[in-house]
Amino acid sequence: MKLLIKQAKIICLQTPFHGEIKDILIEDGIISSISDYLDVQADKTITSENLHVSIGWMDVFAQFSDPGYEYRESLESGIAAAAAGGFTNVMIAPNTNPTLSSKTQIEYIVQKGSPFAVTIHPIGSITKNAAGSELAEMYDMHQSGAIAFSDGTNSVQNAGIMIKALQYVLANQSVIIQIPDDKNISANGLINEGVISTQLGLPGKPAIAEELMISRDIELAKYTNSKLHITGVSTRRSIEIINEAQQLGVNVTASATPYHAHFCDEDLMDYNTNLKVNPPLRTKADMLAVREAVAEGVINCIASHHTPLHTDEKNCEFEYAKFGMIGLENVFGVLNSHSKNVETLISQLTTNPRNIFGLSIPNIAEGELACLTIFDPTITNTFEQKDIKSKSINNPYIGQTFTGKVLGIINNNKIVFN
Repeated sequence: MKLLIKQAKIICLQTPFHGEIKDILIEDGIISSISDYLDVQADKTITSENLHVSIGWMDVFAQFSDPGYEYRESLESGIAAAAAGGFTNVMIAPNTNPTLSSKTQIEYIVQKGSPFAVTIHPIGSITKNAAGSELAEMYDMHQSGAIAFSDGTNSVQNAGIMIKALQYVLANQSVIIQIPDDKNISANGLINEGVISTQLGLPGKPAIAEELMISRDIELAKYTNSKLHITGVSTRRSIEIINEAQQLGVNVTASATPYHAHFCDEDLMDYNTNLKVNPPLRTKADMLAVREAVAEGVINCIASHHTPLHTDEKNCEFEYAKFGMIGLENVFGVLNSHSKNVETLISQLTTNPRNIFGLSIPNIAEGELACLTIFDPTITNTFEQKDIKSKSINNPYIGQTFTGKVLGIINNNKIVFN
């Protein structure tokens, strides 16, 4: 099949065409020609005002609920949501049933996800069943395709287990991923501890529960000289702690979610359960700090924390609602609306995560396999429920207007266009 992309601005730092407007011809999944103008017959031609193209985007933390919770999301519906959001690569959390804590489960994800346009990278659990008490088969999982290790939404609480995990992955240079949440401090919290939690009469999760966990894990990473990735960073002080550690040479990286840069605890005044997440939405000052850290590139990469939940798990009293929202389709629109430089954002979605997790970086050059995301960073559009590709609809962005739209992806010799 021949696909012709007409007059697209190329955003790709590793190609000499970076910043230039070119025609791109793709034949059977291979970039065959890049030129100022191509007059060829193609099976499909993509043309649009202000067309942009970059290498395919990568999400470093999402949940696809398969196996065990397919009523929330199947691998197929999660992939559809990822493609609609512009992602060619997605790392998925181990919090399934059974948990991704053995090579058999990792192989299941790798094999089931292989035929699609989106490449799935399973994250193996650090401990058996992500229960936090005994290390899982990390070496075997790595050999079977686990890209990194994390207990996902179950943050590792035991420092002894955490230090063993950091030491264990040194042999294969894998990365430990942690959502920072000291449950000894925040066990019963529902939203950020502060003025809003007091006004709403809800138990709070203090910021120090996140910041202490980050400080502890950074010290453990420093001690072991291992690789640590903190995801879901949500406070100004957390950003400062991580930045200080990076300046000292600690091998720690960080990702933030779009929703921590877009919402704050003040948005919870109507008890919207779709905004019940963990780490929780923080103060407006913290939200602005996350937004600034993403815009300035202080945050290394982006994590959607896409968490599909059934309507019954959200359409209930706030106390009983489960934590999490979906949002793979919204990542670019949300962050681009707050971005100062689209090139910085594209780096956080493309080269940065691949460098952190040891993946080869695609290129936009003749003879290369096409791994591309096509988008328009200037178009304004309102997100509607019909735009959701996920099985679940726990999406708080419905009805909001953003700047920037994903037009499609090309990957694995497959094309998906919105």
